Amino acid sequence: MDDESNVTYITLSGHVEVDKYRHLYFLIMFSVYILIICCNCTVACLIWKHKNLHEPMYIFIAALLINSVLYSTAIYPKLLIDFLSEKQIISYSACLFQFFLFYTLGSSEFLLLAAMSYDRYVSICKPLQYPTVMKKTTVCIFLVLAWIVPACHIAVPAILSAETTLCNFTLKAIFCNNSVYRLHCVRSTVITVYGVVALLDLAVVPLLFIIFTYTKIAVISYRSCREVRRKAVKTCLPHLLVLISFSCLTAYDVSIARVESNFPKNARLIMTLQIVLYHPLFNPLIYGLKMKEISKHLKRLFCQTKII
Repeated sequence: MDDESNVTYITLSGHVEVDKYRHLYFLIMFSVYILIICCNCTVACLIWKHKNLHEPMYIFIAALLINSVLYSTAIYPKLLIDFLSEKQIISYSACLFQFFLFYTLGSSEFLLLAAMSYDRYVSICKPLQYPTVMKKTTVCIFLVLAWIVPACHIAVPAILSAETTLCNFTLKAIFCNNSVYRLHCVRSTVITVYGVVALLDLAVVPLLFIIFTYTKIAVISYRSCREVRRKAVKTCLPHLLVLISFSCLTAYDVSIARVESNFPKNARLIMTLQIVLYHPLFNPLIYGLKMKEISKHLKRLFCQTKII
């Protein structure tokens, strides 16, 4: 629907009984959002503050946590506003911007995890070459590429969608994801093909690379002494847990959000919330508890807080 200023608005119809439970929804999601910011920023600040954590592995973890905060910020503010609003609407341009941020930062997660897997591969399989391979310059290049490459990829379908005619103005979602393609009068072949290419480049290829590197690590560790195996498990297990969690949620978004289905509205809402609720909280918990050095600094921080 178009108003007098020719701004196209989209109705977000994925909410369930928002009129009845709006304040409860708002309280829960606001609390989760604050928790996400506090948990991720606390661990990231500890890594930034302590020099013994200024190693490539911990720098990548900090980048992943900051990415989680940005990822959540692309969704939560608008979601919280919708809970308190009479109508859950968004302008089409703002919707495409949210779409761009959501998939750019989501794709960055895969690339950061791929960089972390390469770091672990060099550290465990080629320890003597580690100082020369994983230099500050290399780490900086990986970080820049992890954010720039997805942004360039996702910008293309976002721009193409902005120039596409709309025949539907109701989005069966609570935020702008792949469902925006259902708003188009005609599904563009270019956007569809490019979407497949982007999926391969930003998710499938990094995932295969991660599987390859961890397979190599597993083989080398199995042939090595007990100490090497223990080091491999301690440093690689958190990354694998995060990868499995995010891969499952991404698979849901690709399979359900883009494919026409009679998926129950309540189930769709619950599954969609997993993407923006559990995963951003999962990262700091996994790395804070499973990474020995980070866990040590967290314990000291909380002990100091209790004394004060």
